[in-house]
Amino acid sequence: MWRNIIGQSIYQISVLVILQFDGKHLLKLSGSDDTKTLNTFIFNTFVFCQVFNEINSRDMEKINVFKGIFSSWVFLTVMFSTVTFQIVIVEFLGTYANTVPLRWELWLASVVIGAASLVIAVILKCIPVETNKDDSTVKHHDGYEPLPSGPDMA
Repeated sequence: MWRNIIGQSIYQISVLVILQFDGKHLLKLSGSDDTKTLNTFIFNTFVFCQVFNEINSRDMEKINVFKGIFSSWVFLTVMFSTVTFQIVIVEFLGTYANTVPLRWELWLASVVIGAASLVIAVILKCIPVETNKDDSTVKHHDGYEPLPSGPDMA
């Protein structure tokens, strides 16, 4: 899990810092709303990074995080709701959320930048991590021992 948290954090912070400092130039934004458009784009990109990271977090070890994705209606509901609310916030609640509607190219760029975290996750999963198969010898850092389990302990 730490491998994913640290790797995704580095990716997302890098993307958001680049957008914050050079986004107007990179996205060719100009006009009176260019700062609000950039801030909305950064917000939108951040949300889509989180959406795709939710997909990545379905399995910390396996490469194919899409396997069985349609078997969890709760997960799909959360994903659908997140994306729907994001569209509503950006496109219709500008006065309250301090956003401006984005052009379709900026929406597409936000989704693609967010989806790149899927590729980042695959690369991160190729980094080996030490695992301990025998949990009985693991000492927990919080001082608590695991609860006994099995038919003779019930």
